[in-house]
Amino acid sequence: MKAYFISGLGADKRAFKYIKVPDKYQAVHIDWIQPVKQENIQAYTKRLSSAIDDSEPFILIGLSFGGIIACELAKITRPQKVIIISSVTTHTEIPYVYRLAGKYNLDKYLPYNYMLKATPALFWLFGPLTNEARVLLGNIIRETDHRFFTWAISQIVRWKNDTKPENLLQLHGKKDKIFWNSHAHCYIDGGGHFMVYTHGEIINSLLTELQ
Repeated sequence: MKAYFISGLGADKRAFKYIKVPDKYQAVHIDWIQPVKQENIQAYTKRLSSAIDDSEPFILIGLSFGGIIACELAKITRPQKVIIISSVTTHTEIPYVYRLAGKYNLDKYLPYNYMLKATPALFWLFGPLTNEARVLLGNIIRETDHRFFTWAISQIVRWKNDTKPENLLQLHGKKDKIFWNSHAHCYIDGGGHFMVYTHGEIINSLLTELQ
């Protein structure tokens, strides 16, 4: 059975370095594709779904923005299970200030050039981090495509989903400073928004139930 991994905003499979699924699963990492002009998250997800073989059983594992995409994929595919890490499953879990920004189009005025730099503020926001995680996060943010980043932010702050996937497992860090309003099944002590990298062993122990 395949386990499709969907990384966070601007990230890639490097973020899942320490995540191990049980042996019966084949890990498949889905690469981001570029959004087209004025494309919404539903249309984007439909295009991205071509990477999934829906003719056989599979599971989805989504990180941060990838978790949001996993929720959308679950509406048009048939996953056996959906695992959300450091993410949200409905629009009510998105912090109100984000939704307010979307309602009044304030996201257009965000300092995206600054947000795409490896700064102490970024490390604090994603922390707590190990030195190794800080290096990787810095590399990821510097390599993030500006166009994709701004599009994804616009979709997050305007997301209207109110349907949680069936067979959902939602894991969240108690110190997550980005999605602090998540209603997860399991909270991980000391975990920040990048806990997929810093708390891999704990997450792996929770994934053993997939067997």
